[in-house]
Amino acid sequence: MLAAASCMTKLDQQDAWLPITESRNGNAYYSAFHTLCSGIGFQALVLPLAFTSLGWTWGILCLSLVFIWQMYTLLLLIKLHESESGTRYSRYLRLSTLAFGEKWGKLLALFPTMYLSGGTCVTLIMIGGGTMKIFFQIICGDTCNINLPTTTEWYVIFTCFATALAQFPNLNSIAGVSLIGAVTAISYCWLIWVVSVVKSRPLGVSYDPLTAKYFDAKRLFPIFNAFGIIAFTFRGHNLVLEIQGTMPSNAEHPSRVPMWRGVKFAYAIIAMCLFPIAIGGYWAYGNLIPNGGMLNALYKYHADDTPRWLLGLTSLLVVINSLSSFQIYAMPVFDNLELRYTSKVNKPCTWWLRSGFRAAFGCLAFFIAVALPFLPSLAGLIGGISLPITLAYPCFMWILIKKPQKCTGIWYLNWVLGVLGMIISILVVTGAIWNIVTIGIEIHFFKPK
Repeated sequence: MLAAASCMTKLDQQDAWLPITESRNGNAYYSAFHTLCSGIGFQALVLPLAFTSLGWTWGILCLSLVFIWQMYTLLLLIKLHESESGTRYSRYLRLSTLAFGEKWGKLLALFPTMYLSGGTCVTLIMIGGGTMKIFFQIICGDTCNINLPTTTEWYVIFTCFATALAQFPNLNSIAGVSLIGAVTAISYCWLIWVVSVVKSRPLGVSYDPLTAKYFDAKRLFPIFNAFGIIAFTFRGHNLVLEIQGTMPSNAEHPSRVPMWRGVKFAYAIIAMCLFPIAIGGYWAYGNLIPNGGMLNALYKYHADDTPRWLLGLTSLLVVINSLSSFQIYAMPVFDNLELRYTSKVNKPCTWWLRSGFRAAFGCLAFFIAVALPFLPSLAGLIGGISLPITLAYPCFMWILIKKPQKCTGIWYLNWVLGVLGMIISILVVTGAIWNIVTIGIEIHFFKPK
């Protein structure tokens, strides 16, 4: 039994030097904290926008189906984390190269996973810095006589806080930060939808889908965009293997058991946040909901009839959640930077070099946020490219790695879901391109609003 336990997990020496796998004392609680922090966030606030194109029935149905679908692919990734030989795949890219080969694995997974990490951090700077500005305006009110910082200066302030928090050495060390992020995300999701439902609805609320009467491109492509919004809500799959990599594992107690326990608990809470905010938000605002989602709707329609302290609290919760989410989404980027360094010099990073890498990434993310303030307008396009990470690739990786018997139920299921996920990705990208061409986007460099 001892021999079996010792060969259950084969550890690479380099893993002990990298921030994701440096500490392997994680547990089901840490798994739940990290999953909640990465699984709830700003993307939940735009869910009602999907309902404006899908309507009540199809909106609820699509949200429910995608939720079940991504839970299944989560289970596949958790089971694929450890091979029968004992090798652990604690990064999505490594599992992808195992399944698809070195060339295709990197080609298919490198850009989407790095976008879901680095691109999310850039977006969090925009949201966190912008909400800091709103929070200050709410607290200060009309009596402020001081010169308010510009949007760029708020981005600087947010980035400084985020970079300071990023000095925690490894993924396990930010479990408390992830817990704070999870609590704040749950709190502001419930605050926003409850206030929106309790307050009177705006005049002219309609629930007719914002599509053409006939089944043509004007009706079809908004539906694709709506499905992209729903699918992109579940964007934490690129972190699942990394979170599981922080756990100890042996033959008697494999890591998949506490990991799955934590994920099930986390997604039960996530469901209690996403479904109410999608359904309640659409009921409260209908087709009048602004493009910014529920937070913008709250400021737009209820700024006058909602206590200032409640608006300020909601904004503060969003800022704290953005700071917390930045840490877990930046961790794969930090890990990749240190992987490149340690591969060349064959020794771990010093503390000052690690701090330098993280400060440099914070500066780069800030620069992109300021230089490309229209980046969120491309979220549908880039999100469609990243969608297979959640819905398709896990199914193909299961077939290629586990090699189930052909023409069996599990074989058919994974092929159907994998192919369907790729088709949906293509349709979402097509819809995003059509939306950009027909409606256009306002491109302005170095002018954040």
